[in-house]
Amino acid sequence: MDFFAGYSPERINPGDKQHTVEKILKVTAGSTPEIGLEVDAVYKSVITAGTHLAPAIKVAEAAKVIENSQRDINIAFVNELAKIFNILDIDTHAVLEAAGTKWNFLPFKPGLVGGHCIGVDPYYLAQKAQEHGYHPEIILAGRRLNDSMGEYVASQVVKTMIKKGINVAEAEVLMLGITFKENCPDVRNTKIVDVIRALEDYGVKVSIFDPWANPAEVKHEYGIDCCADLSEAKVNGSPITKEQKDETPEPRNSQPASRYDAIVLGVAHKEFLELDLEALKKDNAIIYDVKGIIAGKADSRL
Repeated sequence: MDFFAGYSPERINPGDKQHTVEKILKVTAGSTPEIGLEVDAVYKSVITAGTHLAPAIKVAEAAKVIENSQRDINIAFVNELAKIFNILDIDTHAVLEAAGTKWNFLPFKPGLVGGHCIGVDPYYLAQKAQEHGYHPEIILAGRRLNDSMGEYVASQVVKTMIKKGINVAEAEVLMLGITFKENCPDVRNTKIVDVIRALEDYGVKVSIFDPWANPAEVKHEYGIDCCADLSEAKVNGSPITKEQKDETPEPRNSQPASRYDAIVLGVAHKEFLELDLEALKKDNAIIYDVKGIIAGKADSRL
């Protein structure tokens, strides 16, 4: 009995309630043209957006890889711009907003590139190219730059703290978010971990609050303690006591009694827009906005 294979690469945006599986056009393929048609027919019966039958499985997989590689390279470009404009004391987001008024300017923003696809697929393509004697430049350059952004963000947080006269050693920092993207529980290959570890290398104590992440999963994957409720956050490296909780009223999101030397908005969860950040700050504390969504409240942003 012969064996045949059908294939359709994953094409979904985690956490996106608008672009769900059935609403995204599906690329399909088969190990033979006949099997390709059968697999395509199956997907056509459930995917309302339609399908695209690729001529071979290799073509379908290559399409998936370059979709993510293209996005990775575009984000790397704006991340490099953010570094340049930071040196030049120019607001990166203001520049992107101005450039975005041109009809064909691509609307990418700087940020941390993690997840199980965009931060990984370019390496698959690069490895396959190298196996065949070609050494890619742009793809790997983009990866190197994006992989360095966690340490860069940490250095900018520390620099902002120093400018405000905050003693970095033993400073208390609240990291808002640890998932790889907003409004999504996925922590796979999250680059927030790079920021946390880089901050800890500076001697900073980091507490992590993420209402979307599973604390047990974060602990298992990264060995990092994370809380899903601010009332479980830490004060001076120690869990909040019952007495401290009782002394503090609990508004929305259960604000804790603790105050921090710095707050880093690492992930743009919708819950964070409702937080009273001023209530979490010490008098001379700073706010650093990785995602560029609280510009009016942040002392600095990527």
